[in-house]
Amino acid sequence: MMLAAFLLLLFLTDGAYSQDNCSYQDVLNYLNLTKNNELYFMTRPVKNYKHSTEVHLEVLLYAILDVVEKDQKFIPYVWILMKWHNEYISWDPNQFCGIDNVSIPTEIMWKPDLTIEEMTEMDKAPPSPYLSINNKGYVEVQNDQVLVSTCRMHIYNFPFDIQSCNLSFKSVIHTAKDIRLLPVDNSSEATEWSREVMRTQYEWLFINMKVTFNNASDLLGQDIVIYTINMKRRSVLYIVNFILPVLFFLGLDLASFLISDSGGEKLSFKVTVLLAVTVLQLILNEILPSSSNRIPLVAVYCIGIFALMMLSLLETIFVMYLMEKDSASQDNETNEDRSTSEDCNQQGKANFLKCHGAQQQQASGGVPGLGEGLRKALQPCTESDTDKGLTSYAYSITYSAFLYY
Repeated sequence: MMLAAFLLLLFLTDGAYSQDNCSYQDVLNYLNLTKNNELYFMTRPVKNYKHSTEVHLEVLLYAILDVVEKDQKFIPYVWILMKWHNEYISWDPNQFCGIDNVSIPTEIMWKPDLTIEEMTEMDKAPPSPYLSINNKGYVEVQNDQVLVSTCRMHIYNFPFDIQSCNLSFKSVIHTAKDIRLLPVDNSSEATEWSREVMRTQYEWLFINMKVTFNNASDLLGQDIVIYTINMKRRSVLYIVNFILPVLFFLGLDLASFLISDSGGEKLSFKVTVLLAVTVLQLILNEILPSSSNRIPLVAVYCIGIFALMMLSLLETIFVMYLMEKDSASQDNETNEDRSTSEDCNQQGKANFLKCHGAQQQQASGGVPGLGEGLRKALQPCTESDTDKGLTSYAYSITYSAFLYY
């Protein structure tokens, strides 16, 4: 009877004790976890300094916000999770109504000093104000960050290029003796999770995420976890807005061979088309970085078309010059014919007979003794044949240039 009463009293007391310890504050009071307790935030949370702290890292890609080729910058939106063990934190959930996890402000707890080597600008958004701890002493912190990082761009195959940008995580001051950095997911898991949570990809198509763990060779080195993000550019927009228009301008320049060379319309048309291609080249120059070691294929494509158009323009200028010279020669020939006709009318029949006799002497083989009048009569014919040769030469140049196109 006495034993039963004692057990009943013990049960009621334990129940009352459990009900009085069912708040998060009770857990914090039990741990003496306050802003003034330097035990939790001043030093690395180990009871023996020879014990290293294992930090488990997980990174997921939420979005590809921008890739600036000119400045060689990669701007992703990532989700970063860090988890480590604090040897000073432990409690029995049964004593606190089953509470096994508590969220507390980040400033009252020690955190690993991880940084990203490629990061050039700090995230303007504030970090997460809270972290969570569990009854076994594991601390977990999550952050969503917009990173501005450097990325070496390989734009030789632009706009059909594939870019690979790295995010390298390591400690700022701690060596491998103090912090061991370990990735949570492998490459396939990180790729799968990133595809599931991906929100936007800008003009890029996410391919995969490769996780590389560089273990320190000695305790004085540092562990580095590298996340390599591979992505492919969506090239349709560049094909429609750049490559095809340049090709169309080349077609217009080719069609200009059907325009007559006698006027100035052909020359002005070719200059206009050449200026249009120059504008597109300036747009391309604003996109591509100037620090590339190799000339991109699209730049070679534009330079080749620009060179063809320039040669076509020079050909037009040369042909117009020949035709202008031919026209001037024809005008001189017409004036000389008029002068010769007037002289013949004035001299009358005597001069006609003299010229007729000279022609008979030529027919009999006396070419060296041609009369002065006959030589003057043949001179306009020779000049006319030369002028006709200039026109024929100009047409041959135009035809050859068309075939070269």
